[in-house]
Amino acid sequence: MSKSLILLTSSLFAAVRMAVPLSYAGIGESVAQTSGVLNIGVEGMMLSGAFFSFFMTFYSGSVVLGILFGMLAGMVFGLLHAYISVTAKQNQTISGLAINFLVLGLTSFFFLVFFGDATSLPSIETLPVLPIPLLSRIPVIGPAFFSHDILTYILYLVMVLSTIYLKKTDYGTSLEAVGENPRAADTAGINVNKTRYLASMFNGLLCGLAGSYMMVVQFGFYIENLTAGRGYIALAAVTLGRRNPIAVFFVSLLIGMTEGLQFTLQSIGVPIPSQIFSMMPYLVAVIVLLLSIGRSNDPQTLGQPYDRMERE
Repeated sequence: MSKSLILLTSSLFAAVRMAVPLSYAGIGESVAQTSGVLNIGVEGMMLSGAFFSFFMTFYSGSVVLGILFGMLAGMVFGLLHAYISVTAKQNQTISGLAINFLVLGLTSFFFLVFFGDATSLPSIETLPVLPIPLLSRIPVIGPAFFSHDILTYILYLVMVLSTIYLKKTDYGTSLEAVGENPRAADTAGINVNKTRYLASMFNGLLCGLAGSYMMVVQFGFYIENLTAGRGYIALAAVTLGRRNPIAVFFVSLLIGMTEGLQFTLQSIGVPIPSQIFSMMPYLVAVIVLLLSIGRSNDPQTLGQPYDRMERE
């Protein structure tokens, strides 16, 4: 394999690793937004998943338990957001931001309590790479997409199943109806609050899984504010991907390519400061949002609480 193909393959491999947590969180948020619930607390739910998966894995020695615990933590905060926005009917943007700040404070506090006295940074074992036979041998595409860990392959499955759910099933149609016109959906016998609660919990579960992925695949150790704004990047991917799970993945992959570009340019000795590379994913996210101006297809009641007793 030529040097240029090796560089391309390594760049795509890094792009996929960057895209996986963004895609998990983006798919979860896509489902929630389709139901009419806007949750800017994606960052906080991802961070909770990262911390609690690390905590459980460190003390139990089981990566599987750690991942499940991280998913549960994200789901709990998704449920909290649902209570505030659906039952209490409070401002969803404020609720999401509050969750981000709350989780950042809680995880920093708990990390200090349980690991603050450690003489070295505590770490856990990461998931192994499991190349898929035959597919991983395809030039460039194989190593980039099919030489990863089990959570990456689960993402591919989640991406397909969630697309089928949203676009091809009656449940997906009901979810969309709740987001577009909850009063009409309620009249048709659809439980609006239940639908939004389930969508919010699913969002939290996938965001927790996104944080768990960052912990048990990308890092293997915990530092304060580990997610570092990736939840907001996932929100940008949802906006440009128009809540389509497959489109969200490819937008996340585009953003992830900036990280792959970092390794490529560094390997060929391009003298660019590392700070430039650090800011590139966020710069791309801003550009993505600028490109989405005027192209919004948001659900009609996105971010708006529903009160069946309120007259139109």
